[in-house]
Amino acid sequence: MDIVVKGRKTEVPERFRKHVAEKLKLEKIQKLDGKVISLDVEVSKEPNPRQADRCDRVEITLRSRGPVIRAEAAASDPYAALDLAAEKLDARLRKQHDKRFSRRGARRISAAEVPDHVPGAATLNGNGHPVHEEEPDGVPTKKIGSLEVKGEGPLIVREKTHVASPMSLDQALYEMELVGHDFYLFVDSETKEPSVVYRRHAYDYGVIHLSTDPMVAQAQSPAPGGTLGG
Repeated sequence: MDIVVKGRKTEVPERFRKHVAEKLKLEKIQKLDGKVISLDVEVSKEPNPRQADRCDRVEITLRSRGPVIRAEAAASDPYAALDLAAEKLDARLRKQHDKRFSRRGARRISAAEVPDHVPGAATLNGNGHPVHEEEPDGVPTKKIGSLEVKGEGPLIVREKTHVASPMSLDQALYEMELVGHDFYLFVDSETKEPSVVYRRHAYDYGVIHLSTDPMVAQAQSPAPGGTLGG
């Protein structure tokens, strides 16, 4: 298996490719996950000059026979961003490895224990509210609908399509933590309908289930007694 390094609208120098090979040791990764299929590293640039300290972004995506593991980070240069992203990837790989080999019936962690077990999770203050990290150099942040835009933007919307196998709610929560997102779209194994699990305040979780409107389903089904073949 090779590491694929690519740039999104930016050139990737050979020196950086060598640094990736040195930083992401395949032997070490395969010890934690022996079913790795591919490992991709994508580098991109932040065009906003106000975010010069976070102008380089690195996203690492590891695909295996199990859940996809993704880690990303931004810094003032791609090498520092890669180092940060590699640390996140290592933490998530170890979390997956420990769960795979842990004994069945291990107790579930409480909401208060989540920051101690989940890499990158925020902590709560004395009033039970999340403690947010301060924005570096006072970069302004504004809300556009449900989206948070830092600085002057630009607002970039990416569209992705994923192939998903039906899974339980517990598995969806687990995979959400692996990719480091606040939500996870999945197909419920019981209802066979699309659902979304998401992180709420104080590290509780919520889930949204979608079901087909029976009136729409009835309108789309063929009428009884209809002729076949025209």
